[in-house]
Amino acid sequence: MNHQARVSVVIPVKNDSAELARCLAALARQSRPADELIVVDNGSSDDSAQTAVCAGATVISCLAPGIPAASSCGYDAATGDLILRLDADCVPAPSWIAEVVSSFETRPDVSAFSGYARFIDGPKLLRAPLAALYLLAYVLATAPALGHWPLFGSNMAMRREAWDAVRAAAHRDDPELHDDMDLSFHLGEGHRIRYLKGAAMGMSMRPFHSAAAFRRRLARGFRTVLAHWPHDFPPRRWGRRISRAAGLGR
Repeated sequence: MNHQARVSVVIPVKNDSAELARCLAALARQSRPADELIVVDNGSSDDSAQTAVCAGATVISCLAPGIPAASSCGYDAATGDLILRLDADCVPAPSWIAEVVSSFETRPDVSAFSGYARFIDGPKLLRAPLAALYLLAYVLATAPALGHWPLFGSNMAMRREAWDAVRAAAHRDDPELHDDMDLSFHLGEGHRIRYLKGAAMGMSMRPFHSAAAFRRRLARGFRTVLAHWPHDFPPRRWGRRISRAAGLGR
């Protein structure tokens, strides 16, 4: 980047006022502050929107149900050169934004980065192993279908032009899709996605709060993969990636 990148942070939220307040307080402590903070209120019945306003965030209302619609609405509204995304129940380290910006400056060939996470609640002895298990399972389940590193919605960032290139293709209207996995399919087709090194994102242990919630996440994952078939059936997608790599090597 030849100029100082403007950073937009997008947070989709629905009925998470207390967690959002904690997240916004952590963002206020960043060593490199965001230039724009966008909270997308996805039809909350609590005071999530007011919490965001009090923290100085720009609040956008998205009445279309589901995280895919809310996230896309936030990306559309973002004006920064870099669009960073996390969830309302996340607590970023003070160096998070600075590390993301530095990663993009170091790798101008990369369009998106995604990092890992650590649990900040639940039984202390289980936090580290369950976080490792959760993220490893996500990567192992998605990488074969994608052919590359997946985006993780609680800790991800992309260039503005990358979103502009895929925004029309993103699935916004199905609330039962994983928005980060869907974005991985679209961005990974013609853009580089790489692992974000540095401090892990703090997040809630919600994925393990109930068996029903965990099953729903799995069902959404399968639904997202199937939504991209037959065009992204793994042999086809891998074949296209191999052909592009061979072409670049010539």
